Amino acid sequence: MHNDDSKTLEQMPFSEIAKKIIEYTNEGIIITDAKGNILLTNPAFEVATGYSDDEVRGKNPRILQSGLHDQKFYEKMWEEIKTNGFWKGEIWNKRKDGELFVEWLTISSVKDQEGNVSNYIAIFSDITEHKQNVEQLKRLAHYDILTGVPNRYLFTKRLKSLIQTSRKYHQQFALLFLDLDRFKNINDTLGHHIGDLLLQKAAQRLKGILRKQDTIARIGGDEFVIILPNLKHIREAIHIAERIIESLKASFWLNGQEVYISTSIGISFYPYDGEDIETLVRNADRAMYEAKKSGRNHFELYHNELHINDKETLLLENALRKAIDCNELQLHYQPQMDTQTKQICGVEALLRWKHPKMGFVSPGKFIPIAEESGLIAPISDWVLRQACEDLKKLHLDYPHLKMSINISSIYFQQADFMKKLQSVIEAANIHSRLLELELTESTIMPNAEQSIERLVKLKLLGLKIAIDDFGTGFSSLSYLHRFPIDILKIDQSFIKHVSSYQDDASIVTAIIKMAHDLRLQVIAEGVETNKQFKFLQKQGCDYVQGYYVSKPLPLPELDELLKTWNHDEQGE
Repeated sequence: MHNDDSKTLEQMPFSEIAKKIIEYTNEGIIITDAKGNILLTNPAFEVATGYSDDEVRGKNPRILQSGLHDQKFYEKMWEEIKTNGFWKGEIWNKRKDGELFVEWLTISSVKDQEGNVSNYIAIFSDITEHKQNVEQLKRLAHYDILTGVPNRYLFTKRLKSLIQTSRKYHQQFALLFLDLDRFKNINDTLGHHIGDLLLQKAAQRLKGILRKQDTIARIGGDEFVIILPNLKHIREAIHIAERIIESLKASFWLNGQEVYISTSIGISFYPYDGEDIETLVRNADRAMYEAKKSGRNHFELYHNELHINDKETLLLENALRKAIDCNELQLHYQPQMDTQTKQICGVEALLRWKHPKMGFVSPGKFIPIAEESGLIAPISDWVLRQACEDLKKLHLDYPHLKMSINISSIYFQQADFMKKLQSVIEAANIHSRLLELELTESTIMPNAEQSIERLVKLKLLGLKIAIDDFGTGFSSLSYLHRFPIDILKIDQSFIKHVSSYQDDASIVTAIIKMAHDLRLQVIAEGVETNKQFKFLQKQGCDYVQGYYVSKPLPLPELDELLKTWNHDEQGE
């Protein structure tokens, strides 16, 4: 004999099968009479709501109402049930303990043989967790995880919508493009954790300045964009930009460490500076780069001249790409003189570009383009090869002459830099001890530990290392003594006024003394007068470079100068 529980479905009456389904299904089930009074619930109902069948039997399901839906919501729901015989949708209800939950609910009416409603059956699933997951995914898709502000996707979506609204109602709005100045230095020096904290705090400050209708978004590492809708006058955007700059000037305390940052801002306006997303963002970005070029920590408004400059930049970049193959690049050499012997002991290789139509193009113009476009690597390869070949020729008559070569920050940081350098020196068959690499402080300071490691390798190859433009960058003495360097080059901006301004003279004197205390040699660049030379000679400066000695010369003219050089003729 088998008991009832062991019967197969085929052996059970239909009513018993239905009872089993109701009992074991994972969906909550409520069956009511025609008036809506509860006749039956199942175990899944009790799990979801916390109410037992005994507690709710004879009562109306409204005991579950959350209070989040108004009367119209329920009226519409019952209207659909009467019209269609069922209703489906999301609804917020309340558990016995007062906790709100969201469920996917289906209510169907059951009619008797005469077509009158005899019962209602409600079947629901608790989708609270699923809903939370969906909301979380939506948030991840629309918001920056680190700062909590909208990301590029949501920014683009909002900007697209705002353009449509502004076009319809003839409104203007501003787009601000922000870049945190020297953020990379903080990241590299203090670590990414501090960098992340700084971004979070900066975003909070920015949000505190903006109005409810404004949008701030993070679209890159340290890049933020801000939308200021429905402006009556451009002065409103300028006022916000000024407040942002002032706000970010104040120091940030990050893990007990005081950190300073500034920002450069570019501003474009709809519809004057563009009527589509791409144009508005590009023009704000251009204006931001102008702000950086002008000294950082301020804002620039986009104007048509920037567009003209961009066209010129594009033309220069295209011409520069052909410059190597067309033999348009040249090296000129500026002599460096020993202040005591007054003999030329070295030269600095300086890159020149002579275009067939434009003539000589200023390095100040084409070097930044080369760095931004990625052309700096092949150009630097050419400079290294040419300088080493020329040095080999010079050594036939002047075997002790040194040569200095400027190394771009981007080139120095390339993974194969050391390999390339060693290969060029070996191919030219020159003494590496007579080759000097000039690096700026901003090249070696941000990644101090990596720079030290690379500089040690250069020293092991026998090369000399000079720090160029000293005094204009970080000038951090605490780091300086750790670097394996040989020479400090005092920037010409300090030399210019040594005979006129006591402050500049004092700075130069201090740099020379400090360098000698660290057993480093000093070279002053930009020396133009006998007065400047005498001052530097008196202070013990080791070498001078500038028009006082000679302008930069192409190799044949340098060779002539070296042959005829006589220190008695140098204005004593």
